[in-house]
Amino acid sequence: MLNWEERRMIVKAAKLYYAEGWTQAQIAKKNGVSRPVISKLLNRAKEEGIVEIYIKDKTVQTVELEQKLEKKYELKEVIVVAGAGYTPEMVLRQLGKAGASYLSKRLTGNKKIGISWGASVHALITEYPYERREQAHVVPLIGGMGNNFVHLHSNQLSFHFAQKLNTSCSYLYAPAMVESDDLKNRLTASKDIAEVLEEGRNVDIAVVGIGNPVVQSTMEKMGYIHENDIASLKKSQAVGDINSSFFDSLGHKIDHPINERVIGLNIDEIKKIPEVLAIVEGAHKINSVHAALTGGYIDVLVIDDSMAQALAEE
Repeated sequence: MLNWEERRMIVKAAKLYYAEGWTQAQIAKKNGVSRPVISKLLNRAKEEGIVEIYIKDKTVQTVELEQKLEKKYELKEVIVVAGAGYTPEMVLRQLGKAGASYLSKRLTGNKKIGISWGASVHALITEYPYERREQAHVVPLIGGMGNNFVHLHSNQLSFHFAQKLNTSCSYLYAPAMVESDDLKNRLTASKDIAEVLEEGRNVDIAVVGIGNPVVQSTMEKMGYIHENDIASLKKSQAVGDINSSFFDSLGHKIDHPINERVIGLNIDEIKKIPEVLAIVEGAHKINSVHAALTGGYIDVLVIDDSMAQALAEE
């Protein structure tokens, strides 16, 4: 177990070497130690998980796919990660690293960051480095209460991300979905919930996933929707959701009772956020992603190369 002083020295050496481009000799001279001491500190940084090396595979193919999708869907940026030979879990982690790297460059000044929920958003926050961003503020974009899959809930993710940034966050004390319109109206009328929802509408950048309500639905796993709901959503031609707000193949919000029971920003409100970053894993979500892009909800997309290829051919 590292003590405070050991950790401070390791972090200081790692920051100078990896973030600021100093040589080991320069760091050694600054700290009045030998170069081998700095080399040991940098190795320890990797062993302790303080530093993780992320190799950005920028082959000609991935760059071409990025450019093609940026042009096709009029996106600000597309980040394509090579997924060949990796398990879905490994691909998701690489996507998380890529998304975290992009987001870290965007979080300057007093940015307000909106956080949705799900495995992809969890991957990005898990891979995000510890930084000092005291002026930033994190806001959940959807309710996040319940006993199942707590690590994927928006409140938990917002808290975790705020810890990574050494900053503050808000909490939306409500479930993502309730049983009736009446209950939703009563909850959203309360001052605490209404204020956080308004904060969400005014964030500078949002981090979201894109779901498929019909195939391998995370919402079904978490118990928010059930078999009869899935059949009903399929009948209403829902192909995807962002922040648990469902849309059809053209990206239009569907007229469905479930959309009225969600306590969170709907897709029309998400669309108004200045920058929306979507991180998505899974071949079963290709149609969902295409529809979301067609609807114009996304500005920055982080995906693997197989999905990128499928979207390019869509």
